[in-house]
Amino acid sequence: MEVAANCSLRVKRPLLDPRFEGYKLSLEPLPCYQLELDAAVAEVKLRDDQYTLEHMHAFGMYNYLHCDSWYQDSVYYVDNLGRIMNLTVMLIMFNEELGNPFIIIHSISLLKAEEHSIATLLLRIEKEELDMKGSGFYVSLEWVTINKKSKDKKKYEITKRNILRGKSVPHYAAIEPNGNGLMIVSYKSFTFVQVGQNLEESKDEDMSEKIKEPLYYWQQTEDDLTVTISLPEDCTKEDIQIQFLPDHVNVVLKGQRFLEGNLYSSIDHESSTWIIKENNSLEISLIKKNEGLTWPELVVGDKQGEFIRDSAQCAAIAERLMHLTSDELNPNPDKGKPPCNAQELEECDIFFEESSSLCRFDGSTLKTTHVVNLGSNQYLFSVIVDPKEMPCFCLRHDVDALLWQPHSGNQDDMWEHIATFNALGYVQASKRDKKFFACAPNYSYAALCECLRRVFIYRQPTPMSTVLYNRKEGRQVGQVAKQQVASLETSDPILGFQATNERLFVLTTKNLFLIKVNTEN
Repeated sequence: MEVAANCSLRVKRPLLDPRFEGYKLSLEPLPCYQLELDAAVAEVKLRDDQYTLEHMHAFGMYNYLHCDSWYQDSVYYVDNLGRIMNLTVMLIMFNEELGNPFIIIHSISLLKAEEHSIATLLLRIEKEELDMKGSGFYVSLEWVTINKKSKDKKKYEITKRNILRGKSVPHYAAIEPNGNGLMIVSYKSFTFVQVGQNLEESKDEDMSEKIKEPLYYWQQTEDDLTVTISLPEDCTKEDIQIQFLPDHVNVVLKGQRFLEGNLYSSIDHESSTWIIKENNSLEISLIKKNEGLTWPELVVGDKQGEFIRDSAQCAAIAERLMHLTSDELNPNPDKGKPPCNAQELEECDIFFEESSSLCRFDGSTLKTTHVVNLGSNQYLFSVIVDPKEMPCFCLRHDVDALLWQPHSGNQDDMWEHIATFNALGYVQASKRDKKFFACAPNYSYAALCECLRRVFIYRQPTPMSTVLYNRKEGRQVGQVAKQQVASLETSDPILGFQATNERLFVLTTKNLFLIKVNTEN
């Protein structure tokens, strides 16, 4: 049984600024230019039966404006006449009914042995008639490779087509520059399905997986954890090999790896033991290093086991939490220890229930090779910094926003922390009407736009030309980070948003706005 490697993202401490004091509002006006479009932007129109959460995630927040990775100041959009438009250049491609709406998430151009090919990733929301739970829709990612025919160099044909299926729209999905792999950040996991496999067969497989018994059961107390495994027939003590490490466990039965991975927390590996029970089951006792800590999972990222909660534990937990519940919200806030008042919480203090994961899929084996549990590191946006590399993705780490560059060729350090936007994770959480998020490829600023009119710009700290002192600490401030706000003269909703080192492009239904961010040139 192949198991994907559990990985983690390594933060570069020198890129963090623990003394960051915030953004200073700058009233300096930004030059803004407006171009009226001769035809409206082509928007995806959903049918009445397509207003599901998956459709809203995929199409409701779709960015209709696209930036040329090799020439930053060139942007494209599609108008309702079926034309692909660039500020002054018009390219007529083709007009064909393609059925259900789809999105081109990512594409790359490959040249191997003088043979040209294009790999592209399409996203669709498909109907699954046999699915009786949820919305009845699933997310389909179609990985298509198109090659130029060797005999006729003017025509292309599909040479490879793989489909991944999942239950949530991915935050991020991109093909590696060499076309050998795929990386996805999503709330729910994706798996490859065979092309031509009908929904009924897929449903049968899904049902068989659901009916299948868990590989192991586990329980916990404040001091230890107990794992119970049903042993194969004729399994003896000599067939069992178990290795305990402070943060890792490895269970091998009859030469086959049964359970291996990083534990949620540390254990006392020298005191942990195992025995064979009379009912032909293996019982493993793990002693917690941190007594009293409740483990939400046994092995990080492993879904093959089932947690058995003790009824006495449930009653004790309910009793301890009783004082936090009330029929009224903060019924008596003036007493010594008032209950939690939800109105005092800021949006950025709320725990994100949707814990996403970052997965890397191999293009040949169609297997998951690397998994990173992102926990509460909220996905913010993606940006192309280097056209020769995969798009970067930005995650919230505590109050900051950290930019990560994938390196598909480096198996030991596949994701590099390349930039930090101080306090931006905290700032963006307060913007209730935010729609698009972006940053300059040189990390000089980050920008956020709302659904209507307003664009916020957050610049990296720069040296001060005048002397400035911190009033509380009485020390001189050497650098200041500026915040700027631009208001567009339109009431149309914002449909697209792109950032370059010099300027911002904002697309509405009938206009394209250009905001000059770098005013020094």
